[in-house]
This record gives sequence, C-alpha cells and structure tokens, in this order.
Amino acid sequence: MRSAVVVAGGRSTRFGDADKAVAELAGTPMIRRVADRLVSTVDELVVNCRADQRAAIESAMADYPLPVRYALDTDTDTDEGPMAGIGTGLDACDGEYAVVVACDMPFVDSGVVEYLFERAEEENVDAAVPKLDDGWYQTTQAVYRSDAMAAACEAALERGDRKILAPLEELAWVVVEESEIREHGDVGTFENLNTRDEFEDAQTRF
Repeated sequence: MRSAVVVAGGRSTRFGDADKAVAELAGTPMIRRVADRLVSTVDELVVNCRADQRAAIESAMADYPLPVRYALDTDTDTDEGPMAGIGTGLDACDGEYAVVVACDMPFVDSGVVEYLFERAEEENVDAAVPKLDDGWYQTTQAVYRSDAMAAACEAALERGDRKILAPLEELAWVVVEESEIREHGDVGTFENLNTRDEFEDAQTRF
C-alpha cells in the first residue's frame, strides 16, 4: 500500500485573508486539484490541516475516489513550519511509504511521484528527496518511509531543530537530481503558489 499526505496547515500569510488550500483554482479548490493528480499512484490520502480548516477541506474532497483521513495539527499557536505537518500526516498513514505534497502544488506530476516511490522502494531507503539544479531540496514533494520520517520529525522538533533537512540526518535517504526528474515528468511539478499573483497566473493554465 502507498499513501499520500497533503500538507495544508500553513497560515498562507502571503496569500491574504483566505485559506489558499480551498481557494478556487479555475473552479476547483486547489487542494482537490493536488489530490486528483495523486489518484493513480496511491491507495489512500491523508490531509494534514488545522481543526478550523477541516470542514472546508472535507467539502472540497467530497466524492474523492480514495479513502481520505485527516491528521490535525495539535499545536496551532507555534510556527513549527512544514516539518510538524509532515510528521503528523505521516504518522496517520497506513502505507509503508508515502508521498508528501504541499497543498499549493497543483501541477504535481504523477510520473514524478511514481518515480520517487520507485527509488525509495527499490533502494529500500527511508526517503527519496528531489534536489533541483539551484541546490533547493523539495522536501514538500518527496517520498518517505512513513514511520521512520514521522519519528525523525518528532525527534527534530523535540530538540528544537527546525531546519527542514534535520529529520533526514537520522535517516538513510537518496537524492533525486533534477535531470532524473526531467526524464520521468515535468520539473514544473514543484511549482508552488504562494501569492495571489501566482494564483491568478496559474488559473490561466488550467
């Protein structure tokens, strides 16, 4: 079994007052666009979000063809960054491996996701993390061994280490280079929409 975690608990500070997770992107909530692109590669979906987001996200996910569960953030008063959401979501997964995708990546490419799963599974590692040519690691679109990464995130947070790569220091993982990504899909899979201008630009492409 393979799982997917969509991380949606961020405060969307650059997006304005609205929750970008459920903002209508060409008529469909953005989180649903992300989730729809994962249907062919996973068996279940876990949504990490805050309790105050759940009702709106559940509405956006109505009639989704895979089982959906919600892993709610327990501490919404502190900004622990995406690491906390990743750990919380992975802890709720049934699959040995799970792809984590941020809710603001509506162009996620199923071919890239499939390749990340294959790299992690075939090499029997705890994570397969893309690295672009600019040196940026795409930790919010990567495949992790669910239990190992969840535990590593918890340990990193407990020791006060908020660096996004900190959990991986405890794990066996592989770097997936941009050249490999391009062989299996579109590098645009990592595009994320943080601002209204980026959102409006993306609308024209759907």
